[in-house]
Amino acid sequence: MNNPLLEEHHLPPFSDIKLDHIKPAVESRIEQVWSVLNTQLAAIEQGEAPSWANLVAPFEEASDLLSQSWSPVSHLNGVQNSDELREVYTDCIQMLTDFGTAIDQHQPLYKAYEALASSSGFNDLSIPQQKVITDALRDFRLAGVALPDDKKQRYGEIQKRLSTLGMDFSNNVLDSTQAWHRQFDSKESLDGLPESALASAEQTATQKELSGYVITLDMPSYQAVITYANDRELREEIYTAFATRATTGDWDNTALIDETLSLRHELALLLGFDNYAELSLATKMAESPKQVIEFLKQLAEKSLPVAKQDLQALKDFAQSEHGISNLQAWDVSYYSEKLRQKDYAISQEELRPYFPAERVMQGMFSVVNKLFGIDINAVSTANLYHSDVRFFEIKKDGEVLAYFYFDIYARDKKRGGAWMADCRTRRIRNQKIQLPVAYLTCNFTPPVGETPSLLTHQEVTTLFHEFGHGLHHMLTQMTEAAISGIAGVAWDAVELPSQFLENWCWEKEVIPMISGHYKTGETLPEDLLNKMLAAKNFQSGMQMVRQIEFALFDFLLHAEYEPDTPKPVQRLLNEVREQVAVMTPPAFNKFQNSFSHIFAGGYAAGYYSYKWAEVLSADAYSLFEEKGIFDKATGEHFLHTVLANGGAQEPMELFKAFRGREPTTDALLRHGGII
Repeated sequence: MNNPLLEEHHLPPFSDIKLDHIKPAVESRIEQVWSVLNTQLAAIEQGEAPSWANLVAPFEEASDLLSQSWSPVSHLNGVQNSDELREVYTDCIQMLTDFGTAIDQHQPLYKAYEALASSSGFNDLSIPQQKVITDALRDFRLAGVALPDDKKQRYGEIQKRLSTLGMDFSNNVLDSTQAWHRQFDSKESLDGLPESALASAEQTATQKELSGYVITLDMPSYQAVITYANDRELREEIYTAFATRATTGDWDNTALIDETLSLRHELALLLGFDNYAELSLATKMAESPKQVIEFLKQLAEKSLPVAKQDLQALKDFAQSEHGISNLQAWDVSYYSEKLRQKDYAISQEELRPYFPAERVMQGMFSVVNKLFGIDINAVSTANLYHSDVRFFEIKKDGEVLAYFYFDIYARDKKRGGAWMADCRTRRIRNQKIQLPVAYLTCNFTPPVGETPSLLTHQEVTTLFHEFGHGLHHMLTQMTEAAISGIAGVAWDAVELPSQFLENWCWEKEVIPMISGHYKTGETLPEDLLNKMLAAKNFQSGMQMVRQIEFALFDFLLHAEYEPDTPKPVQRLLNEVREQVAVMTPPAFNKFQNSFSHIFAGGYAAGYYSYKWAEVLSADAYSLFEEKGIFDKATGEHFLHTVLANGGAQEPMELFKAFRGREPTTDALLRHGGII
């Protein structure tokens, strides 16, 4: 069978991939890795000294080929999901999990790495190469390589089951989100929604072969209704549907959560940790659960007074000007938007016409050109998987450094949220540099008729955020896959470049670069710009404690788990809210059942990373505030310390190399209006 997933391509051959290609390709690539390893380990067993050239390099090469076959499949599962693809994907994930466990627990391979690390040749390796080996030895141990056989087997069983649970959790969230919609015959039923949202609802109805207008739980539609719909009952209805996703019938994630927590705890105990939080921190910047909890509680202590003032102001406004004495969860966004308009005479919808997606994108490219001296151009020759997708190249001094796919519009069968994923990793291949390639994915309102996609300023910051992740992956100068780009970067530092880039969205000098009215081309007028900047920290206290609530809930869930008498998840969430929340959601809200970050993503006992890295990013940006936001020397300094080095050094060392000292929380609290 001619299988495009087994051929060597510069880029994924999306249009040629068929479902029956996937499983054979994965099986073949796994066999290739084993063949390479067995050959290399046999030579070492016969007396050949382990080295980078005869051990690490061939293993990396075979593993990279496996990644190149799998990455387009994994990506399609997120952006073009179907029942048929899901079935094949699930089978392959099971194979890949088994394979990963077998590699991680392979004693001869571990011993070969140990021998290399203790050999005289180790000191002759580059610093990045040494980091690859020391990280690999750590990961071998964290995968139970030293466990007795029965415990190794149990470890493998747990990992396989956790993999299935994560997929099921994600699928349940997607399916329950897409199963709900409401159809309306007239736009009067959607009174209050801006014209852009009405046009989108009309287009959704057409796509679903319905008349009138259709609203859904996809984020652009949900956000428009919960923020602007004058019908309070409709807001309550959509809030209830959103807050109870994945809570009933075949889509109920409750039992999956309980089993996931139990298995994670068992896994941690197997490996000699007291709980899963300790296991999670073994590869992160933070040194102990106590340090993380204290960090979050200190942030909460400083933020809570501001958050309480924010909420009281909102309650007073809703009561005095709208007669609402019992402010409910489905009222918060609605009256917050009205209060914002009263205090600052500005709304996100008023800004939207000035931020057409194409203009924002090109402006963002200009920003990073000024910062890092890179040029970004569209490329028309790539094999794409959907008509929405764009493809670009990055050049510096005329040399191509990287490529990326941009897929920014919401659509059916596409996972919600925004993310960056690696398609190709920068490394040495056949004595040449294999250029990095990234997938950048968002879920913004698509174009409607002749009207282009128009972004709120919040969505603009999301675009910059994901592009920051992309730059981390694409501007690396590392050539060892395990520490190239975001690979090998401690998870609580990985948000540094993404949150860092968001800062430019708020600069007066930058707004004209990223704005232009979609009809007239006029950049954001100064009066609107000043209002937007004045409103930057509107309800920042409430936003801060909301993130702390999620982070503390996640961390305590894993740090304080008691296997014999596990505390009900809802009870723990309620206790956390008593400590740090200023407004408690209704009892039916089952936020945890759709908390994909920690139950289907990489953030388990790590959601605190957003705040941890925000400290780093705000402090890093403060140097640009001192030197000038487009100071070339500072931009190059950030490029060559933080972005170029990937995971080759510890993030604290890279931060200190850039900033000249350890980070403080001052800039974060100042930027957020907390102090």
